[in-house]
Amino acid sequence: MTGIDRLNKAFESRVRLGIMSVLTAGDEADFNTLKSMLGVTDGNLASHLKSLEDMGFVVSHKKFVGRKPNTSYAVTQAGRKAFATHIEALGALLGF
Repeated sequence: MTGIDRLNKAFESRVRLGIMSVLTAGDEADFNTLKSMLGVTDGNLASHLKSLEDMGFVVSHKKFVGRKPNTSYAVTQAGRKAFATHIEALGALLGF
């Protein structure tokens, strides 16, 4: 595969691209942090996170902070590899 064929359709959405960028740059992020950083609604973020989880690119960790539930997300090894390939393909298309 070369050129545009290397782009991954999973990351075409700006929200998914943002989620993967945030999670790849750090170890993990919780739902509210992602929501705040990306400026999206709860429902929009939740649906994109669910899709990325279903693809095996993101994993969730649920815990309680005090008495409140808290869900954090991290990129899987497969997700990191797929996202790196996508970013490399974008760079190649742009001549970087």
